[in-house]
Amino acid sequence: MQAISFHTKDYVFEPIKASDIHYIHEGLSDPEVTRYYDVHFATLEDTKAQMDWYAHLLQSGTGIWWGIYQKKNHAFYGAIGFNNLDTTHKKAEIGFWLLKKYWGKGLLKTIMPKLFDIGFTTLGLHRIEAYVYDKNTKCKNALDKTHFTFEGLLRAAEIKNNEHISIAIYAILKTEWSCSLK
Repeated sequence: MQAISFHTKDYVFEPIKASDIHYIHEGLSDPEVTRYYDVHFATLEDTKAQMDWYAHLLQSGTGIWWGIYQKKNHAFYGAIGFNNLDTTHKKAEIGFWLLKKYWGKGLLKTIMPKLFDIGFTTLGLHRIEAYVYDKNTKCKNALDKTHFTFEGLLRAAEIKNNEHISIAIYAILKTEWSCSLK
């Protein structure tokens, strides 16, 4: 897959590269950021596993993740991307995380339309999915505000910290995104 960069009026999105490890570690070592996330890295050395995962997605064509930067001063805000990219069925799973200081500022509502554009036009997707731990109300609220549709709940579907957790499924289809542009 080709590493593409893009921007909005206020933000720049650059494919995550090895030199971003300090930014990735800043976010994925914060227990509040990773509370509902499947990874947490206590050390910079441990974060290399996540960097390898980002690189593998791009090299294998199964996804791409971008760092989110403020256009004016290039401050790092978090990361967003697609994984489990399935070209046969024209779908991918979206993922994102933000540094805690940028929570609740409407950032995802601002940047998600551009991500949909990349997914539905550049990558040729028909469906973008999101799988969210059911207790992650902030993430579910963000998905609701960005035109995702709640499709259902996988009850007690995974184990995290020795507890069964439920997973909420959200999605947006290309036709729904196209209608929201009118």
